[in-house]
Amino acid sequence: MDDTIYENYKRAGEIASAAKEYGIDLIKPGASYLDVAQNIEAKILESGAGIAFPVNLSVNELAAHYSPRHDDTLIFKKGNIVKLDVGAHVDGYIADTASTVEVGTNNYQDMIKASSEALNNAIGVIKADVSLSEIGKVIEKTITSFGFKPIDNLTGHSLEQYELHSGISVPNVSNRYSKAKLKVGNVLAIEPFATNGAGHVVSGKGSNIYLCNRSFRSKIIRDRRSKLLFDKMMGRFKTLPFAQRWCKDILPNSDLALRRLSLLGLVKHYPQLVEAKRGIVTQKEHTVIVKEDGCDVIT
Repeated sequence: MDDTIYENYKRAGEIASAAKEYGIDLIKPGASYLDVAQNIEAKILESGAGIAFPVNLSVNELAAHYSPRHDDTLIFKKGNIVKLDVGAHVDGYIADTASTVEVGTNNYQDMIKASSEALNNAIGVIKADVSLSEIGKVIEKTITSFGFKPIDNLTGHSLEQYELHSGISVPNVSNRYSKAKLKVGNVLAIEPFATNGAGHVVSGKGSNIYLCNRSFRSKIIRDRRSKLLFDKMMGRFKTLPFAQRWCKDILPNSDLALRRLSLLGLVKHYPQLVEAKRGIVTQKEHTVIVKEDGCDVIT
């Protein structure tokens, strides 16, 4: 990794981390999901970075993948367990970070600590030539030591320029099939999830988060509005996820066109990821750059 790329990652990490901390202070009883998401995203842009993906606000049994619509009326309530997931990029080099906020109560601090300690312990073993299975083993052992379960079908991931999930999956459980070893320069988002439920997530309703699929099938779009929206989304968002509410600036009343594009397979609509037994979920995430003898935590 050359110095320019490294500095871009570091800058993205500083901005993502600051935006996340700013967002944590906004999450209070009565605050609206929409205001919190938009203010955090504005903070990223004001800091000179791009938004790597829509701010995720996943509450209670929802482990991941919810971002408010343009007309969202949800507000945070006392006792909510909120996973705040934030991403920024500099010239496409992405930093991804998340924390869990308990709104106005202290009933789940042990579970919050379980995911946080699992992240710290995983970071402690990361270096070149460490296997992915070893990272998963450390995460699982830590979370179970608190009396909770890791979520077995959610993973961390590698990042590359303009690619949020670039091929490597970092397990949160011991996995004898994850024998691949880390290399110097790998950029990884490590994100343990702890739960008092089944330890597994299932797909729920739509998340309001989308991704354009590059495809020759775009040539068969017949609806003019859908074609216009797809072309503009590809130009603006390229290979990064985007929010439904962002499309309102591109094309008013864009929901129908988004649905059509999704049915054609030209746009992926991410599902909400819900704990299978509706257990509470906590998460902690940092982005790291692998070194010969350890790693740099950039968030």
